[in-house]
Amino acid sequence: MGVRECAQDRIINQKEEGSSATDFITDVTDVTDIGKKEGGRRDNKKLYLFPSLSNVPCPILDSQFPIPDSQFPIPNFQFSIPNSQLLKNMKNWKSILLYLGVAYIVLLLGPIAGFDLPKIMGEIASNPEVLIQQLLVGLVNGALIAIIALGYTMVYGIIELINFAHGDLYMLGAFASLTVFGAFGMQDGAPLGIAIPVMLVALIVCSVFCAGLNIVVEKYAYRPLRNAPRLAPLISAIGVSFIFQNMGLFWGGLKAFIPVMGSNSAAPKSFPDLLPRVDIFKALGIQTSIVFTTKDLIVLVVAVVLMVLLHVFVQYTRLGKAMRATAQSRDAAKIMGINVDQIIALTFLIGGALAGSAGILVGLYNNTIVFTMGFTAGLRAFTAAVLGGIGNIVGAMLGGVLIGLLSSLSDQYLSSRWTNAWVFGVLVVILAFRPGGLLGENVQEKV
Repeated sequence: MGVRECAQDRIINQKEEGSSATDFITDVTDVTDIGKKEGGRRDNKKLYLFPSLSNVPCPILDSQFPIPDSQFPIPNFQFSIPNSQLLKNMKNWKSILLYLGVAYIVLLLGPIAGFDLPKIMGEIASNPEVLIQQLLVGLVNGALIAIIALGYTMVYGIIELINFAHGDLYMLGAFASLTVFGAFGMQDGAPLGIAIPVMLVALIVCSVFCAGLNIVVEKYAYRPLRNAPRLAPLISAIGVSFIFQNMGLFWGGLKAFIPVMGSNSAAPKSFPDLLPRVDIFKALGIQTSIVFTTKDLIVLVVAVVLMVLLHVFVQYTRLGKAMRATAQSRDAAKIMGINVDQIIALTFLIGGALAGSAGILVGLYNNTIVFTMGFTAGLRAFTAAVLGGIGNIVGAMLGGVLIGLLSSLSDQYLSSRWTNAWVFGVLVVILAFRPGGLLGENVQEKV
């Protein structure tokens, strides 16, 4: 029996056993491993693969001697290893094309959204004090956004949950502080000797209220879904957000019990102006059009102090170390004796307290609150957390300041109608080049 006849008999047997003739060729990625495959022989870089499932005896095919090409010619398969330098160059070209695409979109749509670079540079050169003024306003607003963003990034860092209800929790903190001020009968321009103790009481009350509410939500809305698919707790968070928003709407209509809320539950509520408005530059004898009041300074200092205290707590305390361990691996933290449920509850407690603090600060700074304020603030705070690197506390602070500065500059030099578009546009561009955020790590998710 010749080689060709033996091969044909084996092909027929393979077809009878349910295999096809294409089974002769297998996927091979490395030419050095071809000879190791079952049923494969190699001679002078010529590849011969034969099926080994057939029981038909064939001494020629079963022989260890190489088969001459003249008797059974098989195509010569050549394999090449990809050049790493070529792949690196392709990656560089992709980055260049991405830069060019972003520049093209900015040049195309920029004038429509008010981005006229020569005009903007001329305005800055002619009146640089306006630029400094907007930077100060953006810094204060960014600090407030950063406080809210810390709640998002802490929860995500611990249990990888985007807590969309956090923005509305901050809104409830503002309503709680207004209720305290109404109970004490605080009015605009109240003496500081009376206003300061009341503000401290309101800060404690709204922080404790929001922290307790956040713990309850974690225990009954998020904890049962902790091991469920990610979509389940996400939907639960959206549902809690709607519940909080309607709580604020209901709270705003309780005029019979809280007269400061007014008669219309959906209307904005007036917040008492209790912080002094002394112009610091004029008080120092500096003649300038830049306005930076003690009100701005107090809000900025309180926000920075809260952020610094949180950073110190997480980095240098025993509970902070337990929080970082839980964020790295909940299972390993359990093995090391850490009460994971308690640490997660502590994270929600701190996040809720920060939301309540942000609520009273925003109320005292803007002197108006409304039940829908949580959606806008929460959206920008979440953007700040993602921009800085969600799960990174310092990144959330940086992202909040950047969002505040960008919004302030857009309102002044571009158009307030396009501010949100520019903010999210910058977010998309940054994530295109750094998917993990400015200070986040680009870690590939294991599937």
